[in-house]
Amino acid sequence: MERSLETQVSQAVDAWLRWLPRWQPATHRGRSAPCRLCFGSPVLSAAGLGADVPHGVQHGLSTRVKTIVDHAVSDYTARNLPMLQAELDQQATRNRARSYRPSEGLDPEFEGMPLDPDPEPGAPFLFTIAGLAAEADADVPALPPLSAEAKAALRQEVGLADDYANMIGREVCGILLHHRLRIQEAVAEFVEPQIEALLAELTQSLDAPFDPRAGDDTLD
Repeated sequence: MERSLETQVSQAVDAWLRWLPRWQPATHRGRSAPCRLCFGSPVLSAAGLGADVPHGVQHGLSTRVKTIVDHAVSDYTARNLPMLQAELDQQATRNRARSYRPSEGLDPEFEGMPLDPDPEPGAPFLFTIAGLAAEADADVPALPPLSAEAKAALRQEVGLADDYANMIGREVCGILLHHRLRIQEAVAEFVEPQIEALLAELTQSLDAPFDPRAGDDTLD
């Protein structure tokens, strides 16, 4: 029996809550570009995860919810949008033909994240994961071109799929409102203490950037 949307969202939140105790603040440099999935996300607003919550914490929930919406749209497309489904099937076949697919099979916390760190000035990479994936993609034949009429029909079906995705997204946001309390309680228990510890460590290093004994000129 197909699970209800309420059940799927509840299970996604449960999975995120089980993962959250393993979260730790990132120690590498932050990225300059905002995450397209999380930045301004109504899903995160409904869940009560504001801008003061670290992105890694946000991303772990938003990707799980996105999977729910994606599956609902996929089912709708398979039932009602034959031309779009045919195009997606061709693209899926093309993707399976690639010899290197580094972005597939990732845990939700890493889905949609950049494959490579930001480059540092004056220190270019010898190679990048994204570059290797692009090379593998270039070896796969392109999809056959569409006629003008087919393109117009495909755009219409894409619009219908987008409308359905927006409707499911609104329903999911409404359901998430009922989970806000336990989401925020988990953030307070597992996330905020780590952030406070980082801030305390930073404050201490700013107050005493050097060993105070380094300036002691007293001779024995």
